[in-house]
Amino acid sequence: MGKFADRNKESPAKLKAFLGNLETLVSEDRKQYYEILTKFDFLEDKINHYNFGVEALIRDYFLIEDLEILNNLEANEKLDSEKVKILKLIQRALELSAHVLNQDPNQLIGQLWGRLQSFPQLEIQKILADAVQSKSETPRFRPITASLTTPGGNLLRTLTGHNSFVLAVAIAPDGKTAVSGSDDNTLKLWNLETGKEISTLTGHNDSVTAVAIAPDGKTAVSGSDDNTLKLWNLETGKEISTLTGHNGWVRAVAIAPDGKTAVSGSDDKTLKLWNLETGKEISTLTGHNDWVRAVAIAPDGKTAVSGSDDKTLKLWNLETGKEISTLTGHNDSVRAVAIAADGKTAVSGSDDKTLKLWNLETGKEISTLTGHNGYVLAVAIAADGKTAVSGSNDKTLKLWNLETGKEISTLTGHNDSVSAVAIAADGKTAVSGSNDKTLKLWNLETGKEISTLTGHNDWVRAVAIAPDGKTAVSGSIDKTLKLWNLETGKEISTLTGHNGWVRAVAIAPDGKTAVSGSIDNTLKLWNLETGKEISTLTGHNGWVRAVAIAPDGKTAVSGSDDKTLKLWNLETGKEISTLTGHNDSVTAVAIAPDGKTAVSGSNDKTLKLWNLETGKEISTLTGHNDSVTAVAIAPDGKTAVSGSNDKTLKLWNLETGKEISTLTGHNGYVLAVAIAADGKTAVSGSYDNTVKVWDLQTGKEISTFIGDSPIYCCAVSPDGLTIIAGDSSGRVHLLHLEGG
Repeated sequence: MGKFADRNKESPAKLKAFLGNLETLVSEDRKQYYEILTKFDFLEDKINHYNFGVEALIRDYFLIEDLEILNNLEANEKLDSEKVKILKLIQRALELSAHVLNQDPNQLIGQLWGRLQSFPQLEIQKILADAVQSKSETPRFRPITASLTTPGGNLLRTLTGHNSFVLAVAIAPDGKTAVSGSDDNTLKLWNLETGKEISTLTGHNDSVTAVAIAPDGKTAVSGSDDNTLKLWNLETGKEISTLTGHNGWVRAVAIAPDGKTAVSGSDDKTLKLWNLETGKEISTLTGHNDWVRAVAIAPDGKTAVSGSDDKTLKLWNLETGKEISTLTGHNDSVRAVAIAADGKTAVSGSDDKTLKLWNLETGKEISTLTGHNGYVLAVAIAADGKTAVSGSNDKTLKLWNLETGKEISTLTGHNDSVSAVAIAADGKTAVSGSNDKTLKLWNLETGKEISTLTGHNDWVRAVAIAPDGKTAVSGSIDKTLKLWNLETGKEISTLTGHNGWVRAVAIAPDGKTAVSGSIDNTLKLWNLETGKEISTLTGHNGWVRAVAIAPDGKTAVSGSDDKTLKLWNLETGKEISTLTGHNDSVTAVAIAPDGKTAVSGSNDKTLKLWNLETGKEISTLTGHNDSVTAVAIAPDGKTAVSGSNDKTLKLWNLETGKEISTLTGHNGYVLAVAIAADGKTAVSGSYDNTVKVWDLQTGKEISTFIGDSPIYCCAVSPDGLTIIAGDSSGRVHLLHLEGG
C-alpha cells in the first residue's frame, strides 16, 4: 500500500493527542493504544457518530507503522509482534470493507463478522463479541460463518464509482494514483492509498476503452468508441486536446517513454502515431487484416508491438512506420500485449485462453502460459520482467512466473470479466478493472485468504432450507448440489449427477428428499440422507430454471426455457401434465400451501396463477417492466411476492390478481425472494450484492446485508431468523437476523 505522504510528520505528541481524543470518545481510562484501537465501541462511534469516516479510522491504524512514534513510546506502551498483527488484521478488514462502509456505516458489524471470525486471537473474538452486544434500534444481519473475503489475502481494496464496465486502467509512475476508463463514457482518477475517487474526466461521447499515463504522471491519453483520443491534464482534470483521425473505435493506446508521442490501435485495422504536443497525427501503420486490440511501446521508444483480431502480433519500427515482423501462434484474437522492461520480450493474451511469451529479436514464441478458462483480456509485466499478471473473462487474474511459464497464484474477487490490469512500478501491487463496474487493488506478495464457507467452485444459483431449519441445500453452475449443516456452517455432502448448471432446488416437507433442476433439461430427485440420486425426471425441451414441491411431498412443479411448466409425480417420476401460456422462459415457480394452485414468473414480464388440478391458467399478473426472476407465496396462500430485473419486488393479491404494493430499494436485478413463515416479512437477493429484509405490511426495508458478490438466491428458516444466500463467487452466506 505504501505510506501516506505525511506519515513521517506524525509524532509522539500526535499519538498522545489521538489517545486523548479516544478517551473522550469512549469514556475509558488511558490504555495501550492497541487496546483502544481494537475496542468495538470506538470502531462503531468513529464511523457512525463522529463523522470521521472509515478512511480516517484506517489512517489511524497506520500509526503502528510510524517508527518515530514507536521508538518514543514508554516501555509499558511497547507493542509486541502479536499485537501489531492483530491491529493489521483489523485495519485490513476495514480496508476490504471501506467501499461498503462508505455506502452504509451500519454494515460495520456484518462486515467485521463476515471477515474476522475465522481468526482465533482473543482480542479479535472480543471485538466480535462486543459487536453482538452493541445495541441496535433495527434488525441487522450477522454472518454465522466467515463468508466474506478475509484480510491477509491478495485483495486489498475495492474501488467503486463507475456506472458501467471498467475497460481500462493505468497506474501513475509514483504508484499513488491510477486512472480508469469505463463504458459509462468517463475516466476517473483514483487515490490508491485511500481508495477514493479524486476526479472524474468527462468529454468522450462513447465508451472509454483505453488509457495510458505519461511518464511524468501529469497527463494521460484515453481512447474511445467515439473514434477519438483525448489528452488530459490529471492535475486539473481538464481535457487538453482531442486527437482525431481514426475511422473506427479506438481500442488501445500507449505513450512513448519520452512522453511526447503516443500510438493508438483501432477497429479501422490501423495504428496511428501521434505528436502529443501538437495533437497531430505523425503516421499511420497498416498491415493488420482485422481490428487492432492492443499496443505496447518498447522502452527505447523506437518500436511497438500490436495485437489484432487477425490472430497475429506485429512488431513496428516507429521511426519509419514500417512493419518489422509478424508473430504468429495464437489461434484466436489477440486482446492484450505488454513489453518487458528490457525490450527483448513481450507477453500477449488471446481469446484462445492462453498467454504467449515472445522473443522480439527473433519473432519466435518462447512459451505458452495456460490456465485461464476464458478469453485473456489484459496483461501487464512487472518492472523486473520476471512476473506478469493477466485478466480474463473467467473473472480471475493470474500471476505468472515468466522464467518458468508457470502460474504462481490466482486472484479471485471480481464478479465479472476482468478487462484491464496494471502493475505498480514497485511490482508489489496491481490494479484491475472489471465488467462488475469496480476496480480492485491487489497485493502481489501475500498468500491466500483464510478459508471461507465457499464449497462451490462457481455461481450458487439456488438454495433451500429444510422445514426443521437445521439443514440447507445449495445448487451451483459447477453442476453440483451441496447439503449444509446450518448450525455449524459445515458441508455435509456433495450431490453429483447433473451434466449442466444446477439452476433450481426445493426440499420436500419431510426434509428427506430434494428436487433439483438443471440446464441439462432434467430434474433429479435426491435422497438427502444418503446423498444418492433416486430418479431423473425428463420431458422439458429447455433449461429447467425453477422447481417447487407441493406440501404433501408427492408432486412437484418445474419451469423451463421451453416456456412451459410441468407437474410431476415424485413417486413414479412421471409427468402428470404440462401447463402452457407463457411467451418466454419460465424462471420462477411457487406452490400455494393448499397444494391446489401455483404461481409462475417468466421472462415475458408476467406472473401466472395456475389451477394444478385442471392445469389451467386462472389469471395473469402484470406490472413488472422486465423479466420476473423470483416468486414466493405467503403461508396464508392469499398473497405472493415477486422479484424482477426491473430492480423491484411486488406484493400481489392472488384472489384479485392485483398488485398491492411495489418494494423499491435494490440498485440491481432482484434475483431471489423468500417469505418468512409468519407471512409478515420477505427476504430478497440482488445483483447489487445485497440481501434485504422487508416488512410486507408497510413495504419498508427492515435490514440489509452487503456482500462481496451478486446474490443469486436466498431462503429463510422457519423461525425467520436465519437466511441462507448464494452468490456469484460460489460462496454460501449463513446470516442471522438479530437486534431491533
